[in-house]
Amino acid sequence: MVLPTDDGLQQEFTRRLDVLLAAADVRGWVHAVDLDSGASLEAGADQPVVAASVFKLPVLVELFRQIGVGRLDARQRVRIGADERRTVGPTGLSVMLDDVELSLRDLGYAMMSVSDNRATDVIVDLVGLDAINNTQAELGFPATVLEGDCQFLFDQMDAELGESYAAYRAPADGTDRRFGLSVFDPLRTNRTTPRSTTALLAMLWRDEILDPSACAEIRRILSLQVWPHRLTSGFPDDEISVAGKTGTIGPVRNEVGVVSYPDGGRYAVAVFLRQREIRYHNPVADAAIGQVGRLAIDHLRADPAQRTDRPAHTVTAIAES
Repeated sequence: MVLPTDDGLQQEFTRRLDVLLAAADVRGWVHAVDLDSGASLEAGADQPVVAASVFKLPVLVELFRQIGVGRLDARQRVRIGADERRTVGPTGLSVMLDDVELSLRDLGYAMMSVSDNRATDVIVDLVGLDAINNTQAELGFPATVLEGDCQFLFDQMDAELGESYAAYRAPADGTDRRFGLSVFDPLRTNRTTPRSTTALLAMLWRDEILDPSACAEIRRILSLQVWPHRLTSGFPDDEISVAGKTGTIGPVRNEVGVVSYPDGGRYAVAVFLRQREIRYHNPVADAAIGQVGRLAIDHLRADPAQRTDRPAHTVTAIAES
């Protein structure tokens, strides 16, 4: 049974969310759901958003789906030569200098843990873009659509700019042609919605998509993400675990994941932010993702209707200033 979330709780969440987003000078789209009661809080949860590297979650699901039906072997060796590092990226295979060989499932781990772009594109080539999109549609998430892999996005950016995106510098007059690129338009690039993402996470945590062992492996991989500066930053207690996936491209900063409390509480959270300027380093926006996630879960845990099956757990409120 899905318990309703109190309207007053939603209103209070929205009010405090607006304060947090304004302080970070970003726009945001959010969905958070209690995986056991179904109670949720939202802000633009059905709005199409730029997925950025969050699109690697559907790629991982498709990888393990094809492993499960026997089309692929999790242990098969994949060799990526030094001359095959065509995919741009700041981590993993994209920046390694020598030939690499690893198993297919470890390639999936690299794709998620350090958001390895080259590992992602190798997997997309193996499973097929159409298969990824078809599986998402069959699962009930037609709003989740991949237009291409990582290098496709980078090539598209360069082509539309007419020069290298990496080398581009906005003129001093404040005009920035990068904002018109299709990769920053949720209707023309890899996209999803906050609600679709939390629903996919919920199905993985409930063993509803794949064989339970495959769902468990996906959960394990998501729990090994190395980045502590976004969603995880909102949950500094060592007893609270976070499993998630970040996404960053241009003005877009995202993270989606599941936060698990020691009392058994489990919450899927999707936070998609958009900056007013294009900056790779923005610690204020990064921290806001953790603050928004914590704000949503604190409110869900504060709802008496959701606390009937778990002991009370004290959480730290987030200041509005």
